[in-house]
Amino acid sequence: MSVLKIGIIILAAGSSKRMGRSKQLLMVNEKELIVHAVETALQTKSDRVVVVLGANEKEHCAVLANSAAKIAINKDWEKGMGTSLKVGLNFLIKDFADTNAALVMVCDQPLVTSTHLNKLISTQARTGRAIVASAYAGTLGVPALFQNQLFDEIRSLGDDEGAKKIISKHSNDIAPVAFPGGAIDLDTPEDYRNFAG
Repeated sequence: MSVLKIGIIILAAGSSKRMGRSKQLLMVNEKELIVHAVETALQTKSDRVVVVLGANEKEHCAVLANSAAKIAINKDWEKGMGTSLKVGLNFLIKDFADTNAALVMVCDQPLVTSTHLNKLISTQARTGRAIVASAYAGTLGVPALFQNQLFDEIRSLGDDEGAKKIISKHSNDIAPVAFPGGAIDLDTPEDYRNFAG
């Protein structure tokens, strides 16, 4: 079996409406959430990482100025997460034409680690499944890895549809990887207070 050339797409384009301020810039363990997500991705077996920005792009670009990650700007971020997923995938394929799998993650799951991302990658190598998804809170979701036979489906998602739609559609070709921490995401001030303790 050929080794997959995996790109990581970090979705970070939203306006954090429910948080009331940019959650990408929330401090977690003395780092901005977006910096934590990017550094986590860069510590994996993947050597190609793209972060998709949209709302507050100047502020977010500023904190990523010294990062090795590539930055893709989604001008249509207000239309929904599907637009960011498509921008990220298209950027990845354009910049790294030999990419044959994409690992999709979001920046507001503070407990994601490079160990977990590497486990998704190694599980794909072991099982050969088209999708390897994180299992938490009785569901399957991101971070999740998609092989390139699903790239066209991802590109045809509706603007407000996310990776979850692809995961649901291919439930017979998924390898789940337990990730209890995946249930924790930071959407509201209360989420952040509870997490920060």
